Amino acid sequence: MLKIAVDAMGGDFAPKAVIEGAIMAAKLLPKEYKIVLIGRQDAMLDVLHNLDYPAGLIEMVYAPDVIEMHEHPTRAFSQKPNSSIGVGFKLLKENQVQAFCSAGNTGAMMVGSLFTLRTFGNIQRPPIAGYFPLKNGKYSLMLDIGANADCKPEVLMQFAELGSLYAKFAFGIDKPKVGLLNIGEEEQKGSSVAQATHQLLKTNKKINFVGNIEGRDMFDGKADVMVTDGFTGNIIFKMGESLYDYAATQDIKDPLIDRMNYEVTGGSPIIGVKGNVIVAHGISSPLAIQNMILLAKKQIESEVTQKISEAFED
Repeated sequence: MLKIAVDAMGGDFAPKAVIEGAIMAAKLLPKEYKIVLIGRQDAMLDVLHNLDYPAGLIEMVYAPDVIEMHEHPTRAFSQKPNSSIGVGFKLLKENQVQAFCSAGNTGAMMVGSLFTLRTFGNIQRPPIAGYFPLKNGKYSLMLDIGANADCKPEVLMQFAELGSLYAKFAFGIDKPKVGLLNIGEEEQKGSSVAQATHQLLKTNKKINFVGNIEGRDMFDGKADVMVTDGFTGNIIFKMGESLYDYAATQDIKDPLIDRMNYEVTGGSPIIGVKGNVIVAHGISSPLAIQNMILLAKKQIESEVTQKISEAFED
């Protein structure tokens, strides 16, 4: 039995939206999968009592504490070991579940990833990788999209290596094209960090570096992996979300814009850590939760985490 743990208490509309989304996902998952809901017993039972869900495909693990959105991630994670996030990481580390998903405190999810699971090899700071929609209907991978606002060139180089491996094993691309987001194509363009990163990437034999990628080229698929710091990546993703929201108010239907809706992929993986971890938007709807869980399923089946481990720990 393969198990996907879900933080039932994480998100602005938890536990109702999370549990509803988990049940939607349970109905779509193969029979060898089970969803493990983690949270306060009374809160989960209150929601489940009114819902129809597949017998045997939902399991509950009780966690008395919750790390709220406003809490300091490191302090809260250490002071609340019995929180839904803390228990989720414990289950993942002990291999009792194959993935852990949450729409809760992203900082706490990063802390748990770093200090409970640990990173592979010499990876300094694991990124959150976002699925960026392309004109051709596919996705490129952008990292980081919010975990690391300030990055040194060496860290960005590790993002490039991680993103390349993820795209290879999760997207099935043999030699993923890696691009560096910048304000011009020339290698001398951009900030001092961007210029130094370019020099590292162009001599890195582990990746297929195609140079700088400008903002106007992002949707064209010039790169399968787009490398940037979390500050820039987060702004780009949230701008895309706002564009979708505006288009929806104007009754505009467009295949590319529609895939900027955060609900479509549901979540983003934290990569470079010893386990499958997916984080979702705090405002996640049941549909977003469902798709976050389905993304976790894809990640489990691709064995991308194990394959990244092999590459970094040789």
